[in-house]
Amino acid sequence: MPIDRKYIGKTYGPTVYTAGLEKMREFAFAVAGGVPSMGFSGSSPPGDLHPLLHDSAAGAKSEYGSVIAFPTFCVTFAIAPFAMAVSDPDLGVNLLMLVHGEQEFEILDVIRPGDVLTTTGTVKDIFDKASKDFLIVTTETKNQHGKVVVRGTWTAVIRHG
Repeated sequence: MPIDRKYIGKTYGPTVYTAGLEKMREFAFAVAGGVPSMGFSGSSPPGDLHPLLHDSAAGAKSEYGSVIAFPTFCVTFAIAPFAMAVSDPDLGVNLLMLVHGEQEFEILDVIRPGDVLTTTGTVKDIFDKASKDFLIVTTETKNQHGKVVVRGTWTAVIRHG
């Protein structure tokens, strides 16, 4: 049964996430092809991982004043409203038939350790195409200063059973 378009505009959140230095480092190490725990062992960072993504001394000397998060680190917290939407019983999404279609981000500012990030999401569109439901959720994350740091668009494709 198709998802009812009456849910367009439904909101989810806010969710709150505090960015931690070690989580940011682990993410950067993993994305760069290393093992997240490399930072604890004193091993060198993988490949050509930029020092701003893991080195506190380099971060302190930078224009940002600290280590900054790898750009796609935002998926760790910004996905929460999307997860709420696809698991919302009102929408009736069959999770066994769901394929994560795509995601895209608009990065508006860096994320620093200690940032308190509040994310809200809205069902932007629901449509049927090629015997599949498409659920589009947009998210917006603000830091503790009220500044928008990232916007996301998340697409779920749900095959009809």
